[in-house]
Amino acid sequence: MKLAAMRTKHFWLASAALLSVTNTSRGELVDRIAAVVNKDVIVLSELERRAAPELANVASERDVSRRATKRNEVLHEVLDTMIGEKLMDSAAKDGNVEVSEQDVDTAIEDVKKQHGLDQQRLEEAVRGEGMTMSKYREVVRGQVSRLKLIQQKVRTRVKVTEQDVRAEYEKYVKLQQDDPEVHARHIVVQVDANASAEQVEAARQKAQAIAEEARKPGVDFAALAREKSQGASAREGGDLGYFKRGVMLPEFERLAFKLKPGEISDPVRTQYGWHVIKVEEFRDASIKSYEQMKDTLREQLSRAQLEKATQAYVQELRQAAVIDVKI
Repeated sequence: MKLAAMRTKHFWLASAALLSVTNTSRGELVDRIAAVVNKDVIVLSELERRAAPELANVASERDVSRRATKRNEVLHEVLDTMIGEKLMDSAAKDGNVEVSEQDVDTAIEDVKKQHGLDQQRLEEAVRGEGMTMSKYREVVRGQVSRLKLIQQKVRTRVKVTEQDVRAEYEKYVKLQQDDPEVHARHIVVQVDANASAEQVEAARQKAQAIAEEARKPGVDFAALAREKSQGASAREGGDLGYFKRGVMLPEFERLAFKLKPGEISDPVRTQYGWHVIKVEEFRDASIKSYEQMKDTLREQLSRAQLEKATQAYVQELRQAAVIDVKI
């Protein structure tokens, strides 16, 4: 089994290998302890560095109380992941899981490929995180070790039958049948986000006049869009192509799916301005055959089962461990 087939949501390194690494220093010897996992220690500064991207998002919360609550939730969620990693590292060591230099090289090449990096840009990114390539290889080695452990201990629990795949295909078909696609065009009259009520109303009246013009016999909506739309699709005659529900902004989408083919709407406002919508046609979403979909569906089911089984395995390790969370 190749390493590429062993990825799971929580344990494959991807960009996290660059953004979530730790860099232990002597100063951490007097750092506050976040948790003790058997005999391993996780210090608070290490946890905060690992959670830095999520904490940066929390910092934008204006309400002090909510910001503190969210920060605490983030720290405990990331700490839970780190505890799981410590337990798997210990299990891998006890199980004599071996990681060769070739394994590390392969994993690093995969990261480069996923993120479009050459060796120079990878090294620059690593240095930007305050690490040497040697330290980065240690981080990757740990990730690969956990993946191999999962392969040994968890992969055998994944059982996707032909019946499972066919049941998943039936769900896919039903979803596609219940979710038609609409082909629409629109004309946009832009409104600045900070526009006054008078400016908003003036733009609406302009859009309403366009809608009434578009409804006149013989008027080519596409030509009118090219002439008067202020949207990005003006050159294409306002053509948005086919789309399903959940793709466009809710207020736009609700109106588009209510119109009949050939019908032109009154203006509807979104964050981009006022839209006049014309529906060209509806069609059933294209449904791929079972033969076309079976491999994709099998892989999706396998990933879901593997993730669930991995979580169960980590929980088993937790139950057998001595864990003391101190934050």
